[in-house]
Amino acid sequence: MSLNLLAVAKISILLFFPNVAFGENSESDLIRDPVYLKAQKLVKIENNRRLNLYCRGTGSPTVVFESGMSSSNSNWGFVQPTISKKTRTCSYDHAGIGFSDPSKRPSTSANIVDDLHRLLSISKIEPPYVLVGHSSGGLNVRLYTHTYPDEVVGMVLVDPSDENQVQKSVVVSKQTWAEWYSEYHEPSLIEQKKCIVAAKAGFVPGSELYKKCVSKQAPQLSTSIQEVNIKNEMRLAHQKASFSEYENFFEKSADQLRSARISFGDLPLIILTETRIPKKQSTPEQHAEWKAYYQVWIDLHKEQAKLSSRGINKFVPNSGHNIQLEQPEEVENAIMTVLKMVAEDS
Repeated sequence: MSLNLLAVAKISILLFFPNVAFGENSESDLIRDPVYLKAQKLVKIENNRRLNLYCRGTGSPTVVFESGMSSSNSNWGFVQPTISKKTRTCSYDHAGIGFSDPSKRPSTSANIVDDLHRLLSISKIEPPYVLVGHSSGGLNVRLYTHTYPDEVVGMVLVDPSDENQVQKSVVVSKQTWAEWYSEYHEPSLIEQKKCIVAAKAGFVPGSELYKKCVSKQAPQLSTSIQEVNIKNEMRLAHQKASFSEYENFFEKSADQLRSARISFGDLPLIILTETRIPKKQSTPEQHAEWKAYYQVWIDLHKEQAKLSSRGINKFVPNSGHNIQLEQPEEVENAIMTVLKMVAEDS
């Protein structure tokens, strides 16, 4: 996400961990495929609105990658090429993000799911699908599975967000929802609205608003891809879409999934959980508080795994929130495991 949420809301660390969670990569380990330097395929899903789609490989089921909040599909640059050697894979950019056109409707989870369904249908990418969702993208793929259960045969959730994360975590901070909302969430929305104003005027590189609104790029991306991502994030369309995704996440999107939440039966499901807790806390009390929030994160993932009788929750050693970038082989192994389970079911 564009804003460093840890600076504006305690609870938001459970949605997007700060950039300190990124791992280091050598020059030879970078994502450098030039395909991410431009739109891969712009698919018209309504009127003149297009979404950027990138598919490679052949076979069934198709593995569909769903990025986290405000993130482009370049974040799957390690994992998608590997899985495409086994079957067809597709990644895309949300409305207004990356190379996709903006939408006039709010970026709620339900609207993101609707966009994805249209994109796959119009592109004639027929089910079955194995859905892979990172962070807030985990909510979207779960809602997709609830909405179109006959199309999905497996899921991998990569350090996924949860619709109840605020409700569970305010207990740690000894707050009510209303107190958290007024003390942290409302001010964060006000701050992010400044990003929209700055985008209209044009960002000044190095300015405070630029530092707040244009995210620090993952070191696993090549310099050229980072530069393209930064250019896209400076667009007004990106800042509006980023704000809309964040504004709707804790209420509308969460409510949409909460009302749809039912058992997935015996659907193959693997949830990957990060294990690295930042050590740079100024006081022992702050470190203890962080650990308490992290325990909530663990508990939420355990509950998500129980949504399927074959749900598995795996902890990934030495990884922060962006497992697909820091430990991509763990995501690849999880997807291959689900694909094997799907094959055994057929």
